[in-house]
Formats: sequence, structure tokens, C-alpha cells
Amino acid sequence: MVAVSASLDDLPLRADLRGLTPYGAPQAPLPVALNVNENTHPVPEDVADDILDSLARALRDVNRYPDREFTALREGFADYLGHGLSADQIWAANGSNEVLQHLLQAFAGPGRTAFGFAPTYSMYPLLTRATGATYLAGTRGVDYTLSAADAAAQIEAADPDVVFLCAPNNPTGTPLGIDVIEAVYDAARGIVIVDEAYQEFAPRESRSALILLPGRERLVVSRTMSKAFAFAGARVGYLAADPAVIDALRLVRLPYHLSALTQAAAGAALRHAPAMLAMVDEIVAQRDRISATLDALGYEPFESWTNFVLFAGVDDPAATWQGLYDHGVLIRDVGLPRSLRVTAGTEAESTAFLDALASLGPGGAHAAR
Repeated sequence: MVAVSASLDDLPLRADLRGLTPYGAPQAPLPVALNVNENTHPVPEDVADDILDSLARALRDVNRYPDREFTALREGFADYLGHGLSADQIWAANGSNEVLQHLLQAFAGPGRTAFGFAPTYSMYPLLTRATGATYLAGTRGVDYTLSAADAAAQIEAADPDVVFLCAPNNPTGTPLGIDVIEAVYDAARGIVIVDEAYQEFAPRESRSALILLPGRERLVVSRTMSKAFAFAGARVGYLAADPAVIDALRLVRLPYHLSALTQAAAGAALRHAPAMLAMVDEIVAQRDRISATLDALGYEPFESWTNFVLFAGVDDPAATWQGLYDHGVLIRDVGLPRSLRVTAGTEAESTAFLDALASLGPGGAHAAR
């Protein structure tokens, strides 16, 4: 007789986790997958060869624990970011999600609050609740933008321990002005995290929040290698902050949390930063092409400084998502009214998406009645 598996309700789960669902986007073996904001371009062959060589060298000492302080990698990130940063201002972990988790473990937790301006990255509330803290959601304008005055007023009213600012914002793609970041920092008493996961796709003349770090010991700027560096499978995220913040993160990280293989692969990729970033211009060109074509098809694309486009004017998002799926194209329904989100892929992938969407007719597909 086979025993019946238990359900979550049968387990002594923490009360604050009951009823929650794990993060996840649909996964399907479709020809064109444009739903999770990956860089769909492969790593250049010569760079891949150097990464493989670095991994081979690291394997010779894999019987030993890795450098706990990942010193060489931190130096590499400091050089890449510039702005006069040094290795003692850099932290890294297994994807930017773990970077954010470390920050919440150190500065949030039971009895504390974290705040984000909705809609924004869906992992913020999940990470917050997993640390036992309470997540508070603020609001944005009708075009998903934020003004400095409104953002500061919301922070003053909520008085959170941690603030998330996604710049540019996911899932909307909208930019965030430096003036908004300054206003939020001045209004906050806690840690302010500027999540710049998509900063490399912003206009080159735009300013990163890195310029604000001097003299602001509660400001953190988070980045990832998953997007512009085409390194999503390697799981490497990092941040820049005051050295005191880095010391705080050492209190909560697991010992040797970055493997020797991860450190070797990321270090090799950073040595080839110009080659790895060469594909960004092509992605931006496809993003802008997608936006222009969506507009011509009668949809309403929002301004994007990222590698994706959120577009409104979809009569039936669920039916349109399914219609694209049936054409072999996977995009994302992020739960916003009459809207869908698509990643800017290669020229061929972008064409496949646009052709499939056009074939569904004005306003997209409609459910059978």
C-alpha cells in the first residue's frame, strides 16, 4: 500500500508562510522563450573558452574550501563599476536575490518592515516575508513613474526599515530619476536599496545611483550578471555600499557561500566585460524595435530602460498569452490590467514574437464565448 504524501497544511509551517506561493515563471520547451528577461544571446565562444580554462584551474583545488572573502572577484567588480569604488565596498552572492536576502537578514527580520513601490519586482515581498519581516507596498503614478515628492511622502508615512527602489523598474521598465533616490534616502531612516539589475540597458548618458554612495552609509546599489552579462545560469549578483554595510552582511551569510567554481567563472567573465556587453546595443535596438512595432499595432508600450517591454492595450491577456504560446512564443503575464511583458531577444526571436502577435489580430486573442 502506497502512503499518501502530506500537503503543506499537514506540516508545522510558519504561520506567516501559510497561503503563500513560491516565486516562479512558466517554463516550457518552446522555440522562442521571452518571459524571464534573460539575455538570449549566447556567451561569445572565445569568452566561453576562457571561462572553461578558469574553471579547469579552479577544479584542481576543489578539495579545499574557496576564498571565503572572494577577494579577487570583489576587486574585479570594483574595477568594473568604477566610481572610485574599492573591494571593501563590494559584496557578492548567488544571484542578486541572495544579495537582497543577505540585506534583509541583516537589516529587516521580525518586527521590522520593508517597503517597495508597486508594481515592482515580485521577489521583494517574498524575500521580506521569508526573513520574518512585514512588506509594505506603496503606489506609483498611472504611467508607473515616481516623483521625488510623492515617493518621499510615502516613505515618511510608512517609516520602513528597508526601502527597495528598482531602477529601472521591473516589471514596467520605467526609469527612476536620481532626484527620486536622493529624496527617498533623505526621507528614510533605514537602509535604501537601489536595485540596478537592468542598469546596463539604460541610456549611456543616464546616471547610476553609484554616484550617490559617498557620504550615504545607508545606501546600497545592487547589480546582477544575469542580464547584460548573459550569465543567468551562473547565478552571480553583487552590490556596492559603505564598508560598514559589507561587515553587516558577513554576520548573516553562510560560510563559503560563493563556490570556487562560481568565483572562477564570474572573474573570467568580468575580464571580458567589453565582449560580454557588446550584445547590449543589439538588445536595446530590438527593445526599441519591439516598442515601435507594438505602437504601430495599436498597443501601448511603456517607456523601457531595460531589456524588456511592458505593453498595455491587450483586450484579453490570458487569451493572448495562450495564443502566443500556441505559436511557439512564451512571454509573461505579470498580472497588470490589460498588459503583457516581453523580453527583447535576438532579431529572429523578436520577429517571431511580433509576427505571432500580429497574427492574433487587433487587441490580441480573445477567449471563446
